[in-house]
Amino acid sequence: MSFKKPYLFMALVGVAVASGAAWWLQNKPTKAPTEAASVAAPAAPVGAGGPQRPPSVEVAQVEKTRIVDETQSVGSLRSNQGVILRPEVGGRVSQVLFKDGQRVKKGQILVQFDDQLPAAQLMQSKAELSIAQANHTRNQELVAQNFISKRSLDESEASLQVAQAKLALAQATLQRLKVVAPFDGVAGLRQINVGDYLKDGADMVNVEDIDAVLLDFRLAERFQAKIKPGQKAEVSFDALPGRKFTAVVQAIDPLIDANGRSVGVRGCIDNRQMQLRPGMFARVSAVFGEREDALIIPEEAIVPQGARTFVVKVVPGANKDEQMSERVAVKIGLRQPGRVEILEGLSFGDTVVVAGQQRLQKDGTVLRVLDLSKAQGANAAKPVEGAPGKPSDKPAEKAGDNKAASAASKPAFAKQAAGNPVSGDNPCLRGLNATR
Repeated sequence: MSFKKPYLFMALVGVAVASGAAWWLQNKPTKAPTEAASVAAPAAPVGAGGPQRPPSVEVAQVEKTRIVDETQSVGSLRSNQGVILRPEVGGRVSQVLFKDGQRVKKGQILVQFDDQLPAAQLMQSKAELSIAQANHTRNQELVAQNFISKRSLDESEASLQVAQAKLALAQATLQRLKVVAPFDGVAGLRQINVGDYLKDGADMVNVEDIDAVLLDFRLAERFQAKIKPGQKAEVSFDALPGRKFTAVVQAIDPLIDANGRSVGVRGCIDNRQMQLRPGMFARVSAVFGEREDALIIPEEAIVPQGARTFVVKVVPGANKDEQMSERVAVKIGLRQPGRVEILEGLSFGDTVVVAGQQRLQKDGTVLRVLDLSKAQGANAAKPVEGAPGKPSDKPAEKAGDNKAASAASKPAFAKQAAGNPVSGDNPCLRGLNATR
């Protein structure tokens, strides 16, 4: 155990030295006030004694562009007019006077039933009517000569009316054995053949008027005040990829569905090229309005505060090349992904802060602006339409000559008929004028 004593002694000495050093560090004398001030000066905050560095913010300009107020929905197509032809009386089919998928005209005979018995009844009714007319005429002459009583004349007149009614009944029965097209359209696939015996009400063939097809879709109830007859909707179909069609709103259902809180809307699509079929699934973009010169800012610039909405506008400062912040209340309009329409509070060309608003505690704060749009060159390569001093690359879009631009933005039925023009009036517009 004797060899452990030197180590024990060294450990005790080390503990004593460490304790003494700790006591000295805790109780060492303070430096002179002038020296302490000089040492502490570099660690002081920037705003304590020297000039404060302006906060950095990212900005963007108020742009002017065309904006479309629209919403998306889905719907399906149906015929402008459609009916399944059924016989009113039973009988045997003697003739089928149409082909599957054939165009038919209003009043054209499509199916003829066996009419031998009704035709014979018609001939009998004509003969009875002839006899009744002759008897009535003879009785009129005899009454004038007082050879018979007036009662006989009344009986002959009643017999004449009965004969006329029998003839009308026979003619109606014979006519009902001919099934005709109720309107111009396209015949479907027939369900009958010559020789079939059909009961009244049996399905024979469907006739569809698809020169114009109806589009039925539903919108949320908040849009019921925006949608009006005559407005346009852009329609696309999964069955026709890459094709766009234009529907004209014909009517709005006055009843709102209590289950889904939606309102039914019916539009009309010009289909004289026969590219659409009833029952097709449609994707609808209902357009409520278009504004060519809408003021747009990035969505990040909006600063909500209670029920009001603000933006931080960049304004010139008191000194040259100095920019300051100014809080401005704005009225926003349409919201779209990444951007917001401004209705009131800003003008075209104003600069607003889009990042760094939390560093601006009050109005009049001097800013250090970082314009990322200029750094990236996104807006420099694409001039804003209508901006002063920035001529458009398209001559047709100059100020005062927006015909080409409006024609490109306005949906037209002629786009559907490229390479295969159709003639005559648009059936959808005719239907809209009729409802008005």
